[in-house]
Amino acid sequence: MKREPNCELEKELFYSVFEKTPDYIKDLDLMNFDNENGFTFTLKREHLYPHSESNPEGLNLLEWFANYSKEAKVSTAGIRGPQNIIYPQDTRFPINLVGIVLATLAKALVAREKYEGKEIRKLAGSEVRYNSELYLDAIARIQAAQGIRTLTPAGRKTIPIWLASFLAFKLDLLGGEYITSSHGISVKTATKDLNSQGSQYLPEESLEFVNKIQEIFDIVEKYGTYVINIAPKNDPLIDESIMARLNDGIDLYVEYLKSGVAQNLDGVRKMEGKLFVECVGGCAYRTLSRVLDKLGIQDKYVWNNTEEDPFFHSIGKYDTDPNGNKTFYDYSVDATVLAKRPDGSKYFPVIESMHYEEVLKDMPLGTVVLITDPDHDRLTVCQIEASGNEPMLNDFGISYIELDENRILTVYTANQAFLMLMNYRVKQLKHEGKFKNHPRFMIKTTASALSWDEWAKAHGIKVVNVPVGFKEIANIMKKVELQIKNNPDKEVVVDDVFGNSINLGVQPRMIFGGEESGGMIMGSEDLIESLSGRKAIAMREKSATEAIIVASSLAAKLEDENKTLSEYLAEIFEENNIVAKYDVREDIAYYNESEPDIEKLKLAKAEGEKQRTKNDLFYLSLAIAVREGIADIEAVKKVLNNAFAELSFDNLKSVKFVGDGTYLQFTDKYVEIRPSGTDAKTKAYSGGEDLENIQKFSRILGNYSGDRTELHRELIPEDFYNNSKEVALNHYLEFVEKDANNEQFVIPEYKY
Repeated sequence: MKREPNCELEKELFYSVFEKTPDYIKDLDLMNFDNENGFTFTLKREHLYPHSESNPEGLNLLEWFANYSKEAKVSTAGIRGPQNIIYPQDTRFPINLVGIVLATLAKALVAREKYEGKEIRKLAGSEVRYNSELYLDAIARIQAAQGIRTLTPAGRKTIPIWLASFLAFKLDLLGGEYITSSHGISVKTATKDLNSQGSQYLPEESLEFVNKIQEIFDIVEKYGTYVINIAPKNDPLIDESIMARLNDGIDLYVEYLKSGVAQNLDGVRKMEGKLFVECVGGCAYRTLSRVLDKLGIQDKYVWNNTEEDPFFHSIGKYDTDPNGNKTFYDYSVDATVLAKRPDGSKYFPVIESMHYEEVLKDMPLGTVVLITDPDHDRLTVCQIEASGNEPMLNDFGISYIELDENRILTVYTANQAFLMLMNYRVKQLKHEGKFKNHPRFMIKTTASALSWDEWAKAHGIKVVNVPVGFKEIANIMKKVELQIKNNPDKEVVVDDVFGNSINLGVQPRMIFGGEESGGMIMGSEDLIESLSGRKAIAMREKSATEAIIVASSLAAKLEDENKTLSEYLAEIFEENNIVAKYDVREDIAYYNESEPDIEKLKLAKAEGEKQRTKNDLFYLSLAIAVREGIADIEAVKKVLNNAFAELSFDNLKSVKFVGDGTYLQFTDKYVEIRPSGTDAKTKAYSGGEDLENIQKFSRILGNYSGDRTELHRELIPEDFYNNSKEVALNHYLEFVEKDANNEQFVIPEYKY
């Protein structure tokens, strides 16, 4: 990697990576993508096994593949992990150049088999992460070598994930490859696979190409080698001209926005104040600024961090860990992450690293701050308010930080921010007389706020709850679309992950789809059409641009009414009689993701995964036992009251497996314990009417060791406990497949 560090922290990271990388990795010369001509890479049997004196060419690809395939079965957002940011051919890391080459080839081979004799077109794009240009080049050249036309932005420049997703659908592509790890730490990356809908791969789609990699390895084992072709850098099948003609798809996307959330932006145009946009990583600026220009509102924004930087401008980066130990530590760039200081006080480490006390010093009271992540799909909403409002903010569970003695910055969870945005959108539609034109529904993840469900009920909006992950939201969209297509005059009925059948009415429209982690999309009044006539009720990926348009309109309205966002949120709670005003998320990481020594990292992660799994199985086995009829809710209450003496489970109503976690429903709250499918982490979510109570439940249940108590062992047999994960996976797949839209994509005759 030729990049030079821009600051001392990045220099420290580079030095650590360099020092921890063995010489045999530094000396690897497997594939030289600086070679602009076509070339081949020969995969050898030796590459499959560990490096040793007797096997100096060893890459240990069998171990890499075992972990890669395991993640493909459960991944919620691409197959992601850390990489060696200086030596990307390092196969000790989950993401590496060899792995990306193999995965790309496997996906290309699957596509060619499915669509033999057809012109296959895919898109390749990336944000700003380390080695993204290399990986993008590799993907495009391997696909070209397999006869696949790959659309890339002119100059292979960055685009957001939502634009890649939008174009995969709109242009009727077979899909796309996008390099990102969302708001993950800087050394992480991933290839996020997009299918022909623009949606992330479901597990069965990932397994198709994983099985193809296994076939390649079987050939290598049998014959000793397998030759992989890499096309020239300027191969005519690597097509920048289409994206250049389409202005990267900006014009098509603006047309889509104007048919929905951007129909009336007069309020934004009349604003006296400015909106502040934080472009973490810089990727957002190149696209968002052009969208706002096309909409005629670009002069209403002030920008920060517009330059592209894989170290993300040092945001979230520290030289000590949460315990105060001297080491490089990355909190990610999720602005809502809370951490504890050694004295026990909570703070926002990511926002603190943004130095807003200085950056925002000249911005007036009332300024709305919009923070977007490196691939520009998530949004965090903040606002500068006057000091003195703290008691009201505390009453409503709104977090804030001090900017100076006269000003504070309110920091809204996505649960709070999106409630405001969906409420504003519905009022817009009602004011325009459009709301009554269709029955309305929303799709949300179970981990998102109970207040969303309460609000929706107040407005006659049906709610479909799904597991975490935007691909789950997209899966429901496609089920709805299939029913509308096949029976346009009949009521649409879908099941949610709780097992409820929900009647959405005739020709329903999605008002909102989103999740508590900061991603959202809003549906369209008219069905969205691709160039070949495919129809959708909404786009398949969360979009911070769409969220920013709605947030800007709301900010303009509140400026005109001289109201703060906190006052508006309080109004929503009151108008809709919302009881569950509070929500919390406890993040438990079992190891330091920033550890530069990959061997230490692997060991720490493996130990952490054991802790995560024990925590998960304690609750999951109870939920599956109830579902399978070997326990009832009274028995579960007894087990939990015994295990957690400081908590009361007397008002527990149900305990359910919800696709990727265990959901405990009480009369006054919910708690969901969800293990990360891809990392040694546990997340404990809770929402309800008593902030202190839900904080206590989330903290204690999320941090529990998972040790089985005597009562737990009496209720749950050992075999059942050990098999509960597999049983749960089968239930999840049943949910995904029921009434699924499995229509085979038909490659059209391309006219562009």
